[in-house]
Amino acid sequence: MKRNPTAFLREEYEELVKQHLDWKLYTVSGPNQPWAIVDGRKRLMLGTNNYLNFANHPKLKKAAIEAIEKYGVGTGSDREIAGNFDIHIELEKRLAKFKGAEASLTFPTGFTVNSGMIPILVGKGDLIVSDELNHGSIIDGVRLSRADKAIYAHNDMADLERVLNEAEKQNPPPRRILIVTDGVFSMDGDIAKLKDIVKLGQEHGAMIYVDDAHGEGVLGEGRGIVHHFNLSHKEVHVDMGTFSKAFGVIGGHISGSEDLVKFAYNKARTWLLTASQIPPAVAATIAGIDLMEKEPEHVQRLWDNTRYYKKELVSMGFDIGFSETPIVPIMCGDSKTAKALAERLLEEDVFTIPIVYPLVPRGKARVRTQMCSGFTKEDLNFALDKIEKVGKELKLI
Repeated sequence: MKRNPTAFLREEYEELVKQHLDWKLYTVSGPNQPWAIVDGRKRLMLGTNNYLNFANHPKLKKAAIEAIEKYGVGTGSDREIAGNFDIHIELEKRLAKFKGAEASLTFPTGFTVNSGMIPILVGKGDLIVSDELNHGSIIDGVRLSRADKAIYAHNDMADLERVLNEAEKQNPPPRRILIVTDGVFSMDGDIAKLKDIVKLGQEHGAMIYVDDAHGEGVLGEGRGIVHHFNLSHKEVHVDMGTFSKAFGVIGGHISGSEDLVKFAYNKARTWLLTASQIPPAVAATIAGIDLMEKEPEHVQRLWDNTRYYKKELVSMGFDIGFSETPIVPIMCGDSKTAKALAERLLEEDVFTIPIVYPLVPRGKARVRTQMCSGFTKEDLNFALDKIEKVGKELKLI
């Protein structure tokens, strides 16, 4: 019998649709800003990572345009060949100072950091200890390594201690232990107990790796979770982040010791085998650091908006889970309800995203909303009125 080798594509997609687990793509026409054109209509952007409203900031745009005039639109090469521009070096020096680290190294994206770094830090005979709710890029990095893996219950320090104690009893014990955690968990908005993780790591001689993608520009006066907990990079050995969220641009990085950076740019395949960041993105990121250092009001407004928005949602009776940050989930339970909530809000000109399995466990679907420093009180009240209206329609409150 002649086989159709691609028949599974449609069949599996149709099954996703049937279970309300498919993604719908929306079209944004113009900049990502508090009010943006989504699918042809002006809507309030309540579902993006643009925390500090930098994605369309005049100073970042000016820096990017000037960089294009000076350097062109691309580098034409990988960093280790002919794509190591002076502007890359400038960004890494500025970033290391901003993060309070000896050195920093930039990557094309945050995903390429985790998928490239984790496999070179540990290998056969080693152990990776990972929070059960870590980001998919961490999971992929773990899978690419040859190390053994152990999962601890989300943010459960007793369970982390259990895993580490059991590792010590192995014969032979792991050659090297790497504890990996998100800093801010992107679907729930809660914060890793990094101080406790560091303490347990020190007791067991483990490396600590934190993915601070959603903490930069948000926690620690914008400097991230290491600063937030008054820790150093002698305690948190790999401080990973991205430029695609609060910085409003694109790219990823690690910050830590000079040894870490030199090791990374000699071993990480995602760094060695990928063209370097384009000059306008690099220049815009430097401008973003300037703004965070010189204008702390952006971070302050983000938190003012977050506190007001959460207080109003809770007073209406919504379940916002365990959020401690500007990531505010509206818990729905089943995927069908989450998708209905997002679709109805879009009709009311509020753009949000339903988060369903496998990004979250079955039965814990939600609509993820995120705060931005650019929202006015009027913007927030508009969103809250629409969320209350639709929440009552769907019997969420």
